[in-house]
Amino acid sequence: MDELTPSQYVILGLIARHGAMTPYELKARIEESVAHYWPIPHAQLYRDPPRLAELGLLLEEAEEHGRRRRVFHLTEAGREALGRWLADPTTAPPETRNPSLLKLTFADLASPVEIEALALTQAARHHGWRDEYRGLLAALDPSEPGNAARARLIRLGIQHEQGYIDFWEGLAREQG
Repeated sequence: MDELTPSQYVILGLIARHGAMTPYELKARIEESVAHYWPIPHAQLYRDPPRLAELGLLLEEAEEHGRRRRVFHLTEAGREALGRWLADPTTAPPETRNPSLLKLTFADLASPVEIEALALTQAARHHGWRDEYRGLLAALDPSEPGNAARARLIRLGIQHEQGYIDFWEGLAREQG
């Protein structure tokens, strides 16, 4: 079997956790879970489930009447593939595409005023994201399945954003 993409593992994991879903329902679950750090284009959510069904990892069920939605169920082979992936402690290196870091790469070509403006703008952006994560954490219902994992990730997000805040605010102070 071909190696699956991280996004395909996300689809298997969400269906394993929440049960059978349509691509539209997957989109909603992704937006409330991994989209903050692993965005998946909506078109991919309509391509990947049929591909996973072809591989025998999902079972596709098409409604015969009404909107004729396509519902995807996890198969035992899909559960096993997900289990093998989760059991493997290795991962690919992280991918970081941060436009502010591109600008920072060439900051020696900018004035201190421009660097300070960049730093203050970035600090404000990360304050907003940190506060959004804090709100998400406060709103979690600990009794819902999967929320312990979500809480861990949100706490990591808060720490990550705080690190960026500390860095950008420190850079701004250096320029002033």
